[in-house]
Amino acid sequence: MMSSGFRTLVYKETLRFWKVATQTVGAPVLTSMLYLLVFGHVLEGRVEVHPGVSYTAFLIPGLVMMSVLQNAFANSSSSLIQSKITGNLVFVLLTPLSHWEIFSAYVLASIVRGLAVGFGVFAITFWFTDLSFVAPLWIIVFAFLGAAMLGTMGLIAGIWAEKFDQLAAFQNFLIMPATFLSGVFYSIHSLPAFWQTVSHLNPFFYMIDGFRYGFFGVSDVSPWISLSIVGGFLVILAFASIRLLKSGYRLRH
Repeated sequence: MMSSGFRTLVYKETLRFWKVATQTVGAPVLTSMLYLLVFGHVLEGRVEVHPGVSYTAFLIPGLVMMSVLQNAFANSSSSLIQSKITGNLVFVLLTPLSHWEIFSAYVLASIVRGLAVGFGVFAITFWFTDLSFVAPLWIIVFAFLGAAMLGTMGLIAGIWAEKFDQLAAFQNFLIMPATFLSGVFYSIHSLPAFWQTVSHLNPFFYMIDGFRYGFFGVSDVSPWISLSIVGGFLVILAFASIRLLKSGYRLRH
């Protein structure tokens, strides 16, 4: 049974981003809509990634998932680094909450933000083209796992970073390249062999490819392979972040 402290921390982390929803939810939705307008206008009718699937229809799931991932990461990472810099992280560490509860609260709030932004992007872009929902369960599973994985990565980044510029470097040199090189705007089969191999080493590719499978029933790799890889990475990252919380690494000074 969830403790009152755990529920309070989840509420606090959720309220933190919801109080500034224009910035944390509205702005990413607008950015994704601009991506759709630009890329959809330029490439619609010129690119057909899958037979019978327009480029705009192909692009929308990628933009939705990209928004989910980036905002899930931003929620946990920004919250932790702000708490460290302002000095109020001590009030979380002094509570009787277990490390597992602290981890779960931060990640759950990240999932909420990621899915909220993803739903907002989908609600706006859905009207631009006809979308099918071949396997909606896969959509839900990969959206949830993707948000959880990036929320966990955000927690690790927030623990590691001691300044905002370190957190920005983590996001700019790891999260952003991995997201944009994951097949959001293209199928990896359009890439040279070397870059296809590189893409298969990118866990973000499997999150987006599996998520897109739920809409069209076609993907670059089997959704079961994507599920196993994403689930495996999530378990590894969760174990690493809980170990960091237990050790107090860069948290207790």
